[in-house]
Amino acid sequence: MTIPLFNYDLLRQSLYRKMYLTRSAENAIKKYYHEDEMKTPMHMSAGGEAISAGVCQALTNEDQVFGTYRSHALYLAKTGDVEGFFTELYGKDGGIAQGKAGSMHLSLPLKGHMLSSAIVASSIPVAVGNAYANKFLNNKKLTVVFFGDGAIDEGNFWESINMACLWELPILFVCEYNGLAVHTTDKIRHGYENINDIISKFNCVQVESDSTNVEEIYYLTEDIIRKMNLWGNRPGFIKLKYYRYLEHVGISEDFKDGYREKEEFNKWYERDPINTFRDKVFKVAEIEQEVDTLVEQCVINAKNMKLAPIEVAYKDVYSE
Repeated sequence: MTIPLFNYDLLRQSLYRKMYLTRSAENAIKKYYHEDEMKTPMHMSAGGEAISAGVCQALTNEDQVFGTYRSHALYLAKTGDVEGFFTELYGKDGGIAQGKAGSMHLSLPLKGHMLSSAIVASSIPVAVGNAYANKFLNNKKLTVVFFGDGAIDEGNFWESINMACLWELPILFVCEYNGLAVHTTDKIRHGYENINDIISKFNCVQVESDSTNVEEIYYLTEDIIRKMNLWGNRPGFIKLKYYRYLEHVGISEDFKDGYREKEEFNKWYERDPINTFRDKVFKVAEIEQEVDTLVEQCVINAKNMKLAPIEVAYKDVYSE
């Protein structure tokens, strides 16, 4: 289908804004984190912004996403909620969870971001349950669950994709593949060459890409969702490779740790998803200025708010 020029420009602007919003927000985190007012570990999304932006662009407002502790890009791409994002990171009254969630457990169900979880692979079976409920209710909502390649080493993943395929659930599995589980490379974790070779044996639609072009990821996602519907309501699986720019947890580089080389970063950075897409976007300077101003104002607002009262720590918390 040919997209009219005007809509094509708007698409690229929307894709770029989603990516740049994450990059700008994380630049603000790096700028202010040393002040020690954000009392939460940071798992940064730098390098992988095109995945969340491209996939979320292909979703409807009603579709629902589940994420990991590396939550910033997905949360901002799906919700656009910058104010709530920083209010929560600063632990202030009025935050998404009034400071209890921090960076790793962001959620805003009213805008389709159901949850993020700090436990590897833990959100995958929950997402499958969500997809089962959506199928039962026949509400046409698609569930999309994001996870790193460390999660495919877990039984949770294999049991979940098996049942999703058996039950023909409306769910898309998105593997954000950076080749690492903390500091451990895939070569010493996986007893197979390519996860997609195994996934191809399941009753699902699957595809993989190492593109850092957000527009390509958008069209790839749009296409796999279309095939999921056409080919008998099958689940989908996408493996998208990227390079994590910063340390596993924190705001700094970690090449001194010796588990990867700076040369690898340099090669990936030549294909940086934001830098390489910038020239394709109409009115890009205006978008960047608007986003940077919004982010800075939300940080100022969050810093000026009151901390959540201590009683909040005991509310909306459930245990057995």
